[in-house]
Amino acid sequence: MKVSIITVCFNSAETIQNTFDSIRNQTYNNIELIVIDGASNDCTLDIIVSNKDIISKMVSQPDQGLYDAMNKGIQMASGDIVGILNSDDIFSSTDVISKIVSNFGNNDMVYGNIDYVNANGKHVRSWKSTPYQVEAFLKGWHPPHPSLFVKRNSYTKYGYFDVIFAIAADFDLMLRFFEKHKLKSCYLDTTIVTMTTGGASNTFSGIIQGNKEINQSFKKNNIKKSNLYFLYRYIPKIKTIIFK
Repeated sequence: MKVSIITVCFNSAETIQNTFDSIRNQTYNNIELIVIDGASNDCTLDIIVSNKDIISKMVSQPDQGLYDAMNKGIQMASGDIVGILNSDDIFSSTDVISKIVSNFGNNDMVYGNIDYVNANGKHVRSWKSTPYQVEAFLKGWHPPHPSLFVKRNSYTKYGYFDVIFAIAADFDLMLRFFEKHKLKSCYLDTTIVTMTTGGASNTFSGIIQGNKEINQSFKKNNIKKSNLYFLYRYIPKIKTIIFK
């Protein structure tokens, strides 16, 4: 199976080489790397060019944000499976893609766990997921999106990231795929991606905006969540920070 990896970047000169190295070092070799650059004005493009031997497709042009760029990459993909690895993230081991592929079988999606590190590379916390259960999203559960790999034809059938959501488009996509369309998934109990903390969704204003968008996503998809949804959603995250 061919695996398409989408890497979205903008002025990512400080981190993107690590991202490329983690892709280059994968033991699985049927990988199509697609780089979507948002018209960087630092030396990101120079680093991209220096890694052209592992890059199958690349565009550099202004976009309408992260999810618009991801959609561009997915639409350019030719692989059987699509994964997204952002330019400040890395695969946690050299056999991640091999494990993902070997667990697909008849599944539409495979996902796992992620680790968070700070800018100095120090471990901050882990997000250990669990196997999906019907209506789990209604009670605050969802898998870590950076660990999610999806068959490309699922995007074709059920849609891409909805760019009306500035922060929670990844949540909206997973809500559709897991709860609305009941795609078959497999949980792989291993760390898939190591992420650097930060980003809009981790600021206070970003959390508020993200919660508003999550509410909108439930309404858009005609799915009713629990009244205690946000307690269910955040208590496990708080525990992972306290007991890291």
